[in-house]
Parts: sequence; C-alpha cells; structure tokens
Amino acid sequence: MNFTEPVEQAFRITPRQKSALARIGIKTVQDVLFHFPSRYESLGGLKQIRDLREGDKASIIAEVVGLKTEKTWKKRIRIAEGVVRDATGVLGVVWFNQPYIMNILKPGTRARFSGKIGRHKAGLVITNPSFELVGEDELTYGAGDTLLPIYPESYGITSRWFRYQIRRLLPTLATIPDAIPEDIRAKYHLPNFDRAIRAIHAPKAIGEAEAARKRFSFEEIFYIQLARQRDRKKLEQEPTFRIPKNTDLMRRFVASLPFSLTNAQRKAVEQILEDFEKPHPMARLLEGDVGSGKTLVAAAAALNAVAQGYQVAYMAPTEILARQHFDEFIKRLGAFKIRIGLLTGSEGKKFPSKVNPRAATHIAKPQLLKWCLSGDIQILIGTHALIEDRVKFKRIGFVVVDEQHRFGVEQRKAAAKGIRPHYLSMTATPIPRTLALTIYGDLDLTLLDEMPPGREPVETRVVAPNERAATYAFIREEVRRGGQAFVICPKIEPLDTNTRMNANDTNGGRPQSQQKLEWAEVKSVKTELKKLAEEIFSDLRIGMIHGRMKPAEKETAMRKFRSREYDILVSTSVVEVGVDIPNASIMMIEGGERFGLAQLHQFRGRVGRGPRKSYCLVFTTDGGETRRLKALKEAKTGFELAEYDLAFRGPGELSGRKQWGISDVGMDALKNIKMVEAARTEAQALVTEDFELSRYPLLRARVGEMSQTLHFE
Repeated sequence: MNFTEPVEQAFRITPRQKSALARIGIKTVQDVLFHFPSRYESLGGLKQIRDLREGDKASIIAEVVGLKTEKTWKKRIRIAEGVVRDATGVLGVVWFNQPYIMNILKPGTRARFSGKIGRHKAGLVITNPSFELVGEDELTYGAGDTLLPIYPESYGITSRWFRYQIRRLLPTLATIPDAIPEDIRAKYHLPNFDRAIRAIHAPKAIGEAEAARKRFSFEEIFYIQLARQRDRKKLEQEPTFRIPKNTDLMRRFVASLPFSLTNAQRKAVEQILEDFEKPHPMARLLEGDVGSGKTLVAAAAALNAVAQGYQVAYMAPTEILARQHFDEFIKRLGAFKIRIGLLTGSEGKKFPSKVNPRAATHIAKPQLLKWCLSGDIQILIGTHALIEDRVKFKRIGFVVVDEQHRFGVEQRKAAAKGIRPHYLSMTATPIPRTLALTIYGDLDLTLLDEMPPGREPVETRVVAPNERAATYAFIREEVRRGGQAFVICPKIEPLDTNTRMNANDTNGGRPQSQQKLEWAEVKSVKTELKKLAEEIFSDLRIGMIHGRMKPAEKETAMRKFRSREYDILVSTSVVEVGVDIPNASIMMIEGGERFGLAQLHQFRGRVGRGPRKSYCLVFTTDGGETRRLKALKEAKTGFELAEYDLAFRGPGELSGRKQWGISDVGMDALKNIKMVEAARTEAQALVTEDFELSRYPLLRARVGEMSQTLHFE
C-alpha cells in the first residue's frame, strides 16, 4: 500500500465521501491511518436480546424486521417504530421525531443498537437508540478484542467506514520504520510505531490504547519542538544590530509617567534591553493579561532603539488598534521629540505636525513612505500594510507585532527585511504554558503576570432570560451615573431561516432544522440596535460598529463612543482586542455560550480600564450557567482561564488542527507539562548534536512535513 496515495485511488469512495473526508483533513491513505479513535466502546456490554432486562443500558446486534412511521393523535409527533431480532429473540424499537430512520433501516439491515431498555405493552423496547450499521464480519471484530474504536466522523463517513478501511491497512505496516530514535523510545517507555499503530486502532485493553496514544502525543510534540529548536538555532546564526541600553533615558522615561511601572513591566523591559545587546536577533513573546501594560513595555523598548539611531515598526491587527497605539505612543513619547508615523490601508499620519508640534496631521502615503525610507520617521505604526513591498526603512532595528496569532508565519517573516531586526511579539490572548512552550518554542517567553496597582477586578455575571429586565435596569442606572456600555453580538445580519442550507454541510451531523434554529437565535448587531433603541433604551444614545463598515465609519463610531456622544455601542467581535475606552464600565455579551473562553475574556478586558467599578454581563440563550461560564466568573486571570480551558475540553473540542496545525492527539499532550518538557529537552539535545538531523533521515522528513502544517491564527 502506498501511503501517499490519494484516498479516491486507494479506496472505493463516492464524490460525497471524498468531500466528507476532505472536511476533516483526510486526503491520503496516511491521513486515514493517522485518524485515531476519539474513544472506545466496550463490547463487554454487548448482549443478546433474551438476556435484556428493563432498565438495562445495553448494546445489541440485530436485524431489522420492519419499521413504520405515524403521528400521535394528540401531539402530532412523528414516530418511527418497529421490531428488530437476533438469534435469541425480538425487541421493539422506537424513535421520536426522526422519521428519516425509515430510509436508513430497511428490513434485513443489520445494526448495532445502543440505549436504555424500557417496557411497552407489547414487551421490551429500546427508545431513541443510537445505531450503527454492521456487516456479518463485525460480530468477530478484533478476534477476541473487547473494545470497539469510535472515530471522529464527518457527514457521509461513519466510524464503521474507518474501522473497515483501517483493518485493511494494518497488515501492510510491517515494513514501516520508526522515526523516533530507539534510545528516546526506551527512555520514556514508548512502544514502537508498528505496535502503537495497531494498539491505537485495535486494542485488546484500554491500557494498551492509552500507551499508544501517549506515544503518538509525544511524537507530534517532539516533531514540533524539533522544528522550533532548529528555527531557534538558525536565528542565533543570523547577524543583527547591537543596540546599547541607555540607562539615563530609561530613567527619564519612567519618571515621565503619571504612575509607577509594575515589577513585571520593569523585568520585561530589562529582558528586552538585554536581548538588544546580544549578537543575534531577539525573538521574544510578551504574554500579558488584558490591561497588564504590554504597550508601555514596547514603547520603552522602542524609545531606547530610536535613541541609538534605529527605526521601529509596530504592527497591529486592526486599524482601530493601530490608531489607538499611535495616540498612545504620542502621549508617552511626544515629550522626547520622537517622530511617529501611522500607516493603514485607509490613511497616513505623522507626528509632530509642522503647524502644531503637539498634534498629528494627515499626510499622503507616498510622502510618509519617503520619510520612512529617509529615516525621518523613527517609529512607524500600522496594520499589515507595514509588510507591503513598498514600505522600506533606512535602518530598522526593532519590530513589534501585536496579537501575533492573527498573523501568518510568512507575514511575520516579511516584517523583517534585510538584516534581521530584533523581534517582539505581544499577545493578550491567554495561552497555556504547554502550548506556548510548543508553538512558540523558537521564542523566549516573558509573562506580565501583574496588573497595575489600583485596578479593580471586573465583576462577571451570567444572566438568565428571566433576569433580563432587571439587568437592563442595572445598565440604565450605570449609564445615568456616567458610565458607558458595550453590547456584543455574534452576527451582523439576521439569517433568513427559510434559506436553503448546503445539503452536504450538517455541522457534525445535526439536523438542518436544528442548525437553522440555532443560527436564527443568534443576535445580529442591526437587530439588537433596533431593539435596544426602540424598546429597551429609547432614552439613551446608541451607536453601532461592525467589521463590514468602512474604516472611516468605524473610526467615527469609536470617536463618538470615546467622547461620550454614545452611551451604548453595539458591536461584533471587532472590539475584541485592545480597544481602550476608560469610561466604559459595562460589557454586555449576547449568546455568551457561543463564544470561546479566550474570546469572552478578551471582551471582558475592554472594561475595567478606568476608575469605575466595572461589570461583564454574559447573557445566555437557555439561561444555563455552563461549566465554562462558571470558570469565566471564577478565574482571576487569563492564564488561569487558559489552563482551565485546556484541562476540561475533551477530545475533538480543542480545535488544534484548525487553530494551530496540531491534531487532537497532539493537543492531548499539551495537558501534560512533563511530556512537553521532555519532548523539548530531547529536541534541544538532538538539534545541538546534529542540527541537520543527518543521522536521522526519517526524523528530518517528518519534521519537514510538520513545519508545513504549523500555522498561527
């Protein structure tokens, strides 16, 4: 079997099945082999019909005798009911509101039915059972195995399909060598590839499956660490500018601030300035909770670089945030006569203005670029427009990228042209330590784990539907006392529930009617604005902002909110990162269960940035306080929240492949700090001993493949 062969050539599949496989990232035979089970079902629970008792939770393998559908007389509920049989007896089956069952379970079909056994007037019955079609050979699946692997599915491809195809593949694996060095496998008691791949797909006991999963978890993190450590070694060989520390200037900068730096900020500045003096480029990740003062750290480092004759580029993810940083740098560095530019897709600005040395002025972009090339612009702040080819610097020594997970690897490389400048990445997105050590293994890590003194924690409340009226009254009172409120909605336009959805996309196999209902419930910005303005807060001033607005329109909306012309700003997640409105004291979030924890924490960070007591009010569709929302209420920092999210999200919920390029089994490893540190230690030792991995050609090939899949979003 050729493991690089496309699935459509290796297996007999329909175009629909090919699309279903592609949706979960399966394109080759190897992808099928590395599609691991998410769980195992004990076949010890498999019973014969004659042995069933009322109240049992059991599985049976039986043949469908017949099914019929009808509606109940009173509630008009569609019912599919009938009889199944095995060699020992017959059993009633019934499904409510699932008439399509008739099209799947034709008479003579064999299936495994699982559920709770009840009693009907005609005898025992299994109600709303889950089922999976089986063939004649599945009764002896695994020849004595007691565990049935259950695979992540895609609409059109079942767990049974994966079992059947993988059973065909397993006998062909004897000639596949193991890429992990034997001494490393022995050191950490890892089974070899051949044994592990068989054990994870066809285990005889759960312990065997767990050992195999541990091996593949370690393997994936080990490959990533090797890729990152090689990147780090390469960087250490590149020349850069040595930027001496100006101690007196730093002392004057700190003295100019109306507040004291936290110890964490002082330490971060010191680490960056020490890196500036090394012979190779700095590559550092500054991770700090929302409001911890990352921008001030970057401003101090930028001032030191400019004072030594170097230029600085500061890249932000949105135009709103770029303008905000431009204003902040003017505020903090204006007294030091630093020339600052702003470059976004829609405008160019320069500080100071020739007319008013205390203000900025709009200028044509070509002129701004000329001044940048000549060195007249010392700090250039902007969006991804900074990495366009037309943007050139005379002597760039320091690059700052804010919220770097929003920029791809190639974009980050493009930010450093010519002699590589020192690089600082900043993020307020909570990242578990294990993930930071893995994905950002080529960067030194600095944590801002202190908040500025006097900042009061934001109080978080989960609001049920029956508490809406009281909560609206609370918001009105807070506005009456001088506060302002954000209202966050997940969508821009209301969805037409009659719109026909893609028949091939059932979002994990859920009925399309359910999907339509869910989307219809999502609050839209325009609908919410109309409701609040006409029904709830007709006496207040309400504005709107969303991603489809033109940059000038967004800037106008934010300016009006900042100057208190609006009491409430209704928005999408466009305000998720970095927007700073010190007077805003209410963050109201609609459909809170639809957002991830990290995103909810980012929203919460938009308030509590001034002297007012602030609140984050999370409205839920069903009124329930889930475990995730409870964690949001109780977590004191974003770091705590990130660790919670990683620890409690189950297989298939981590979105590693989508967000980072890491599979579910790789994300499992990130719950184990010892495993991550072991993989990191072994990778560092191997790269130091043999940078090119010339003694390990298989390992080198796998690391090359891994480097292609890693990305940042």
